[in-house]
Amino acid sequence: DNWAAHPDKIDESDRTPEGDIIKADTTKADVFFIHPTTYIGDKGQDKWNGPVDNIVLNKKTDEGTIRFQASAFNHAGRVYAPRYRQAHLEVYFTKDTISAKKAFHLAYEDVKSAFEYYLKYQNNGRPIIIAGHSQGTNHAERLLEDYFSDKPLKEKLVAAYLIGMPVRKDRFTDIFPCKDSNGTGCFVSWRTFKKGYILPSVISESNICVTNPLSWSCDENYMPKSSNKGTLLFDFNKIYPQHIDAQVKNNILWACKPKFFGSVFLRTKNYHPADINFYYFSIRENAVTRVNKFLSKK
Repeated sequence: DNWAAHPDKIDESDRTPEGDIIKADTTKADVFFIHPTTYIGDKGQDKWNGPVDNIVLNKKTDEGTIRFQASAFNHAGRVYAPRYRQAHLEVYFTKDTISAKKAFHLAYEDVKSAFEYYLKYQNNGRPIIIAGHSQGTNHAERLLEDYFSDKPLKEKLVAAYLIGMPVRKDRFTDIFPCKDSNGTGCFVSWRTFKKGYILPSVISESNICVTNPLSWSCDENYMPKSSNKGTLLFDFNKIYPQHIDAQVKNNILWACKPKFFGSVFLRTKNYHPADINFYYFSIRENAVTRVNKFLSKK
């Protein structure tokens, strides 16, 4: 009950846009997925940390990020996604930094406890993919630092997908940005914005890892829509092939504006909610590729 996704139950991470259900026992690796913030200030959400037993909040998490994001990894491994007392969205904007840090710490302690339980009772020596989006990436960074970097468990790391947040290239002492689609023991990261967008100087950064999820390179080579095998938008079972392009530029990922009826992207240049959706099928294929490469090397 404390997992949004778990191999021993049927959940949204088992689904595919093609309408199939993926059986966890057919894969040879594990995926530990940390979901992004879904506790965003809806009615009654006025505490710093969200509950793990709220039916409405859990439904929002499961039918959103678990269905549209965690499921992208179900071809590569058994998906584990813990429920945790996630920090409120306001922690990213409040001037009350003390409370924000406490909220983040509490959330991470839950993720950490879930990961330790997974390692002790579930892993059994299987290769591991660490994946997260937004707040989930913040916690995934700490998890990598506490359990993988300069530690024996690094030998089990297939790759880390640290999506939706700026991650420095030198964030870890011995876990580096992946150079191509086959790298293992490395990490990928990107944040998606409308083509042409430039980060404001007040939040400009340097030395940030930006991976092109169509080429899996960090160079600035343009990847056209034709190289994108499939995008998901708001209908999980409707696949948009060759719909979104990608180019690394100025410490972010540029993408063309998606075109579909009722598009919520018409008035925004920040495509953060779709960091994974835009490149869903490329991510799915790549996770499988890295697992196979990892196993072949072993």
